[in-house]
Amino acid sequence: MPFDRDGKFYESGRALEVDGGLAVRAKRGKIGEKWWSRHFVDVLERVCDGGRLARGRAYARKGQVMDFQLAAGKVTARVQGSRPKPYAVTVTISAFDEAQWTSLTEALGSRALYRAALLAGEMPREIIDLFAEHDLPLFPDNLDIQCNCPDWGVPCKHGSAVLYVLAEAFDDDPFLVLAWRGRDREALLGALRGTPEPVEAVDPLAVEEVPLDEVVLADYYSPGLSLGRLRERPARVTAPPELLLRALDAPPVRVRHIPLVDVLKSAYRELAEPSSATDDGS
Repeated sequence: MPFDRDGKFYESGRALEVDGGLAVRAKRGKIGEKWWSRHFVDVLERVCDGGRLARGRAYARKGQVMDFQLAAGKVTARVQGSRPKPYAVTVTISAFDEAQWTSLTEALGSRALYRAALLAGEMPREIIDLFAEHDLPLFPDNLDIQCNCPDWGVPCKHGSAVLYVLAEAFDDDPFLVLAWRGRDREALLGALRGTPEPVEAVDPLAVEEVPLDEVVLADYYSPGLSLGRLRERPARVTAPPELLLRALDAPPVRVRHIPLVDVLKSAYRELAEPSSATDDGS
C-alpha cells in the first residue's frame, strides 16, 4: 500500500506504456540466471518489502524502466509510472578506493583460477570469499535507494524495478558488479595482465627424490605411497574446459565456414565430459 511523504495513502493509476523500455527477459519465475545475479536478487528479497518488490518485478517485466546508467558507487535510472514525467531513481553503494582495489587486484592476480577466469570474461563463484578475506564484500549489503515518486516506502516499485533490471544486466556482463564497486572491466583486466604470473602450485602427488646412497635396502621394495593416497586426486576445477580459448585472441581461421575457435570449444567440452563407456568384460 503506497503512502506519500506525509504518511497519507494515495491511489496510483495505471502505468503509462513505454516504447523501447528495458524489459527483463524472465516473464515469470525468478529474475537472474547466473549465480552472481541470483545472489544479488536473493539479498534484495530477504531484506526488502515483498509487496513493493512484486510490483517492481511487474514493472521490470513490462519495460517501465526507460534506461539506466551505472558508474562507480551509483546507478541512475528513469522509470515511467502513471504520471507523464518519468520518475528519477538513484541507487547508491560504497565504492572501493584505489588502495583497496590495488590490494584486491594483487590477490586476484596471484591466484591462477581467478586470473584466468576473469581474463576470459567469467566470474568464478569463489571470488566472493576472496573479497570477504579483505573485509570488502563484493555484493552490497546496504543500498541507498532514492526516488522522487510520492511513495515514501523504500524501495518503492520504481526502485525495485531498477534493481531487477540491474540484476539481469549482471547476467549479461558480470563486470558490471565490479564496475559498481569502482573498477570497470578495462581497468581491472589491464591491471591483472600487469600482475606477475602466479607460481604453480605444488603437485600433491609428487614423490620426493632420494639420493641412491641414502636408500635403505629394507625399504627399497616397500611402496612409497599407500593405496589410499594413490587414489587421491586434486580438487576439481570449476572453470569451463574452453577457458584458455576464451582468454586468447581468436585466429582468423574457419573450418567449413565455422570459426576454428568454435570447433575447438566443442571438442574441449566433449573431452571434458566423463566417459560414458562401461566395462563389458571383453
